[in-house]
Amino acid sequence: MIRKIININEEKCNGCGLCAQACHEGAIGMVDGKAKLLRDDYCDGLGDCLPACPTGAITFVEREAAAYDEAAVMENKRKMQENADKPLACSCPGSQSRQIHREKPAASPLTPSGGSARSTDSQLRQWPVQIKLAPVNAPYFNGAHLLVAADCTAYAYGNFHQDFIRGKITLIGCPKLDEGDYSEKLTEIIKNNAIKSLTIVRMEVPCCGGIERAAVTALQNSGKFIPWQVVTISTDGRILDR
Repeated sequence: MIRKIININEEKCNGCGLCAQACHEGAIGMVDGKAKLLRDDYCDGLGDCLPACPTGAITFVEREAAAYDEAAVMENKRKMQENADKPLACSCPGSQSRQIHREKPAASPLTPSGGSARSTDSQLRQWPVQIKLAPVNAPYFNGAHLLVAADCTAYAYGNFHQDFIRGKITLIGCPKLDEGDYSEKLTEIIKNNAIKSLTIVRMEVPCCGGIERAAVTALQNSGKFIPWQVVTISTDGRILDR
């Protein structure tokens, strides 16, 4: 049938993923860092994604397309929810991926949130947290504010959960002790998911610059333009720079 449906200009798309988040039907997904219309029958033609696109890459066209299938959309939503709640298969129980639901999200993605939660409450929202163990395409990355932190920062800064982990998906590592470069893994995570912002927390010691370089390189290699910042923690637990 001929009907109104969205069209995505790949050249204009910057890979921010905002349209995929705005599409309640799941018709849009991120493929190789670009927004794609995954299935015609998932698109209802209402255009909630149009105002979300910052580059004007999405327009309406009239063309031959399958009719909108509400039943298929609802079934897809059900499967996605099941996958989000189900641990990924893994030989090591400690590496199984799972999402942790918290009642109080952060007030701001890039700054300490304050709020009324007790300072002893854990704010971790997913498992695992080690960069090398994290799956690239876990459901919790979609629409996430991403925190990439040197593992010593949580020990040096006393209110780390409330001021940094809260409301974010957290990945940690030590560039001095871990073998290899994190940038390739982080590039795939940022490129293939609708990451909203990136916060990098490092220690003041020179070796900790490796995690900052890896995260910044990953952001550059992903081809995306998202808000980001670097926060430096002193060895006596103070915020030196942000």
